[in-house]
Amino acid sequence: MYVNASPFDGLPPIAGLSRQRAVGRVAFAAAAFDGRTRPARISESGSMRIRLPNGAGTGLEAVLVNTAGGIACGDSFQVEIDAGIGTSVTVATPAAEKVYRSDGPVAQLVVGLRVGASARMDWLPQETLLFDRARLKRRLDVEMDEDARVTLFEAVVFGRAARLEQVETGFFEDRWRIRRGRRLAYADTLRLDGAIAALLRKPTVADGARVFATLLHVAPDSEARLESVRQHLASSQSCDAAASAWNGLLAVRFCAASIEALRAAVCPFLIAFRGEALPRVWLS
Repeated sequence: MYVNASPFDGLPPIAGLSRQRAVGRVAFAAAAFDGRTRPARISESGSMRIRLPNGAGTGLEAVLVNTAGGIACGDSFQVEIDAGIGTSVTVATPAAEKVYRSDGPVAQLVVGLRVGASARMDWLPQETLLFDRARLKRRLDVEMDEDARVTLFEAVVFGRAARLEQVETGFFEDRWRIRRGRRLAYADTLRLDGAIAALLRKPTVADGARVFATLLHVAPDSEARLESVRQHLASSQSCDAAASAWNGLLAVRFCAASIEALRAAVCPFLIAFRGEALPRVWLS
């Protein structure tokens, strides 16, 4: 009698299969040479890359690329950017960063920025798009000199509008810490866990809005710019926005029903606030 035997017969069963997760790290340093900002050190590993398109000005524009195509459950990414003395660095991303649904593990994204004396850092990634049941823990740490200038902008979208998706449940933690002259100058943590859609529908939370953004400007002129910022925001009708300034900080919060409404307000605001065009990847 012929028996169709398997080559795996007699082997012990596999107790459990571990999923392959994306892990990526980028470390980049910029230095000033003859009045222009140039790359001094680049380190890449895993699925994270940094690209430096040719720019017309004296500053340096860097583009972070996640070749994994998004962030899935359990992925881990780390970004370290060092803007040396007298440099000017703008960091952006080529598209929205998608955070896919997770069946348990929390993905992590850790960003560390160091900004030296008389240096300028503009952190301008495009929006983070959370799918339903996404789970993401994000941390942004900044170490800056007293006279450095830092502008941070982050936008978060809850659910894919084209699919009429809402983030019914999930986890999102966004932790910001800014140290200026080695002293803690700003600390902010947003944590949403569980029934996120129900929470966002509350009038005291978001009143149904699904897109949020924060701009934080830390520089010697931060407080002096408050009134001009408020005047600009008053002319915008596409989303709700408010600004405040204290202790050398300027913070602007945006709240919108859609990413289109947010961009209609944010893009002209960023151009006016920074006094220059947006990174080219924002327009592609």
